[in-house]
Amino acid sequence: RMYGTVERETDQEVGFRTQAGATVTARRQEIVSLRLVKGRIEDGEFIRPDLHRSRLFFAPTGRSLAKGQVSVGVFEFLAPFVQIGVTDRLSVGGGTPLVFGIDDWDRPFWLTPKFQVVNSARVQASVGVLHVFDVGGEGGGIAYGVGTFGSSDNAITAGAGLGYSGDDRTGVVMVGGERRVRSNIKLLTENYMWKNGDGILSGGIRFLGERLSADLALAVPIGVGELIAFPVVNFVYVF
Repeated sequence: RMYGTVERETDQEVGFRTQAGATVTARRQEIVSLRLVKGRIEDGEFIRPDLHRSRLFFAPTGRSLAKGQVSVGVFEFLAPFVQIGVTDRLSVGGGTPLVFGIDDWDRPFWLTPKFQVVNSARVQASVGVLHVFDVGGEGGGIAYGVGTFGSSDNAITAGAGLGYSGDDRTGVVMVGGERRVRSNIKLLTENYMWKNGDGILSGGIRFLGERLSADLALAVPIGVGELIAFPVVNFVYVF
């Protein structure tokens, strides 16, 4: 596999300049495929853009899906979701758990509208809602604001939210981060804290394909009196 720039084409051959500056001429029948890709060359390695930059493991970042992008995935094998970029700043989505034996009127659904309010080279910020409801009209969720600071490869994300259910209200803060250590691997962390010092700490790895990502991590509740760790496994595909 070679990355570079096509300099000339004929019906019989293609002239190609590699990132190292070498010129290669290949006959058409010798070329398996030729396609346009987005990315950059770094230390001789092709780095494709991260299409999954709009979220950590579960929490949104300040970044937004582009207009027309569709993110489809499943959290923990049981919670499928879809998120659609309506504009470059607005996205909407939702989902329902894959849990059998739930009566239709008890089945929960969630909606996830999100709007980006700041978009600069090093800072992105968004506001949104995760609203959960059932057919019977019972509902609750969390309204949040979140900011991401850094590049698409290495960044810190911090946010605060207000959980609501009926007349009850509670606050929660989230701090997370991401660091790209290889072209196809990111290290992620996502951590929450709410009243009384309770919360969740999590960290793990994201494997990046061209459009598919896989998250493998461990999450540890804090403030529960004993050490418990549970796995985080997510798969997401971006169209």
